[in-house]
Amino acid sequence: MNLSALSRVFAQEFPAVRGEGAALSIFRKGKEILHIETGEEFEGVAWETDTLVPVFSATKPASAACLLQALLEKGGGPDTMIGDIWPAFPAPHGTVQQLLSHQLGLAAWTREASVFDLDACRAAVEASTPHWAPPQHGYHPHTLGPMVDILMLLLTGGRIADFWEKRVRRPLSLDFFIGAPDAVFSRIALLRLPRLRGPLPSTAFYRAYFNPSSPVCRAFRCVSGLPSARSMNEAIGRRCGCPARGGIASARGLALFYQVLLGEVEGSPFSSPVREWMSRTVVRGNDLTLLQSTAFTCGAMSEPAELFGSNGFGHAGAGGCHAFAEPASGLSFACVMNGMQIGVLPGARMLHLMRSIRD
Repeated sequence: MNLSALSRVFAQEFPAVRGEGAALSIFRKGKEILHIETGEEFEGVAWETDTLVPVFSATKPASAACLLQALLEKGGGPDTMIGDIWPAFPAPHGTVQQLLSHQLGLAAWTREASVFDLDACRAAVEASTPHWAPPQHGYHPHTLGPMVDILMLLLTGGRIADFWEKRVRRPLSLDFFIGAPDAVFSRIALLRLPRLRGPLPSTAFYRAYFNPSSPVCRAFRCVSGLPSARSMNEAIGRRCGCPARGGIASARGLALFYQVLLGEVEGSPFSSPVREWMSRTVVRGNDLTLLQSTAFTCGAMSEPAELFGSNGFGHAGAGGCHAFAEPASGLSFACVMNGMQIGVLPGARMLHLMRSIRD
C-alpha cells in the first residue's frame, strides 16, 4: 500500500469546500498507519482528528457484534432460532444468522412504526408477513435496527446501545457512539445534504425506490421518526441510538472498532467465535432490495468486491462513508465525511480511494 499515493487521492476526492470536511483512518495490527483530515466541520470551524459525524448504516456491524456476543454469553449462537427468543416473531424458525444477513424478508413491515417506540416496532414486526425466505436475501436498511434491539432486550433486559456503551465504547474509550451524549455534541460535524446535479440514474433500484407501491420503497420508509438525514443534525437524531443507523463516530473511532473486532486491541470484548461469525460470508447473489449483487456475513457486508476486497467485511453508510476490515492482513479502514452524496452505497470518490489501497 502506497500511503503517499493514497493521501494524494484523498486530497483529490475531498477538495476544500466551505462547510465540508472529511477524515480517513487506516490501522494495521493495532497501530494507526495513516490519519488525514481536511476541510471544515461547519463553516469557519476546521475538521479535527476527533471530529465526529453520523455514520448511518456503518453502525450495523457494531450492533450485530454486540448481539452476537450477548447471545454467545447466553449459550446461543448464530444458528439459534429467533422463535426461541421471540416466540411471536413471524419467521420463528429463522435463525439469528439469517436475520443479520438479511434473509428473513422483513425489510418492510406491513405498517409503519416509529423508531422511538420499540413496543410499536415489535407490534409491527409481529403483524408482518415475510416477503421472501432463505436463501433469498434483500437489504433491511431500517427495520433491522428495531429487530436486533428487541432481541437484545429479550436476551439481556437492555438495548444494543446499553451493551455497546458499557462493554465496548467506554472501556476502550472509542470515539464511536451509538446514541451520542450531549457532552460530545460540540464535536459533531454538521451534515450537508446531497446536491442533485441532473437526473438520477435510470436504474431498476431508483425506479422502485420512488414507486410508493414497491417493497423497495417501503423498506426505506416504514420506520418513521427520523424522516431524513437532516434529522441527524438535531438533538433527537444524535441521541437516538438506533442500532441500524444511529452511530456517530470519528474516522479513527470507526477504524479502531474493526481493530477491536479483529482482536488486535487488548481488552476486546468480542470472543473469537463472534469474530469468525462476523467475517465469514453466508449469503451472496441478487439483493431483492438493492437490486444488484451483494453478499453478507452474519452482521456485515462483504460485497461488492470493489468496496471490501476479496476477503474483507464491513459496511457503508448513507451519504458515502465507508469502513471495513481485512482479517488476513489485520487492516482496517474508515472514511467519514459531512458532505453527503446521493446513493445507498458509496460512489465514485470512495471507489477511487479503494482502488488506490489495492495498488
